[in-house]
Amino acid sequence: MAYFEIEGGFSLKGELTPQGAKNEALQVICAVLLTEEVVTITNIPEIRDVLKLIELLEKLGVKVNRIARGNFTFQADHVDLDFLNSSEFKKMGAALRGSIMIVGPLLTRFGKGFIPSPGGDKIGRRRLDTHFEGFIQLGAKFEYQADTQFYQVTGKPLKACSMLLDEASVTGTANLVMAAAMAEGKTEIYNAACEPYLQQLCLMLNSMGAKIAGIGSNKLTIEGVDHLTGCNHRCLPDMIEIGSFIGMAAITQSDIVLKNCRIDMLGIIPKTFQRLGIKLNIVGDDIHIPAQDHYEIDTFIDGSILTISDQIWPGFTPDLISIALVTATQARGTVLIHQKMFESRLFFVDNLIDMGAQIILCDPHRATVIGLDRRTRLKGITMSSPDIRAGVALLIAAMSAKGKSTIKNIEQIDRGYERIDERLNALGARITRFE
Repeated sequence: MAYFEIEGGFSLKGELTPQGAKNEALQVICAVLLTEEVVTITNIPEIRDVLKLIELLEKLGVKVNRIARGNFTFQADHVDLDFLNSSEFKKMGAALRGSIMIVGPLLTRFGKGFIPSPGGDKIGRRRLDTHFEGFIQLGAKFEYQADTQFYQVTGKPLKACSMLLDEASVTGTANLVMAAAMAEGKTEIYNAACEPYLQQLCLMLNSMGAKIAGIGSNKLTIEGVDHLTGCNHRCLPDMIEIGSFIGMAAITQSDIVLKNCRIDMLGIIPKTFQRLGIKLNIVGDDIHIPAQDHYEIDTFIDGSILTISDQIWPGFTPDLISIALVTATQARGTVLIHQKMFESRLFFVDNLIDMGAQIILCDPHRATVIGLDRRTRLKGITMSSPDIRAGVALLIAAMSAKGKSTIKNIEQIDRGYERIDERLNALGARITRFE
């Protein structure tokens, strides 16, 4: 199992270009199953989860051609549906949560979609009811094999309907939008997710000939069409990586310029980090984070302690809660971090406490961070990455710490961040990878 050794205490300087958005890539790559024509997607992050999904599509018979780093063509003109019943598919699908989004395209185009209970981060309960309840409303028949944890839906043609989602699930909305794209009639989806990833998927589908209205809102209207064509699509820069690098620059007193960030699609992320006291100079589509000796956490208007909590878009994304928390450990002031959506995502703070951070874990969802204001540096320790975002939060902490840290299980970090050690080392970090 690979691990990082990090020598902390070094400031970074230079430019970073964010990778393509992981969460968008997982959606739009699944959408290639909707057409037999060639689909070109650029700015794909070549990270573990995305490459596993591409490999799964290849096993399904999709022709994949890597044009250059991050640029691929896909053609699903001879999909092997028998592969869905194979033990290899069950093993591959179970290893990747993003595989759930192949079900909608397969169902609407071929009349059936199978998937084993998918994996992913162990950050709490992540149910799939929204996906399958929506498929049922579109006229599909649902079966669940409890002994093998295997899901299957069948039915063709799908029939349009009006549905109210029980939660604004991003992957659930994506799956249902793709299924409804070729259903008969006009489908209305209320309480739909409206994250930039979902907006991008809808724009891509419209470029393929779909008829989707309400993009960017929580009510989507999809008028089904008989056929979808190929298209060219470019993924957004990854807003989670952008937020991660903002926090990293602040805690390590680095001077960093993040290039081509698509500021218009970052929502509340820049403002949230500014409330932690971080200076951001936004020039065009770039973000400059200057080196700061100190940064002070804001308070509410009445002087009470600031709370940063995750919410559905356009609120603060849960994927950056871990980054906000670790960044606050060296700020001046106190903040309450409230992780509402996942009950296991804050358990990594034990590692930060061992490093010397002043954090009170109130319960599985809330942690109070009392900033050290750089009076006491964190100290290097040996730890393990529990999930993608906590892993990067621990890496950021190690980069600011005194001495040497070891982070095990870095395969979790590789699932979400492309060549992060190489890219940060180029700016002055001291991260060594051991296989």
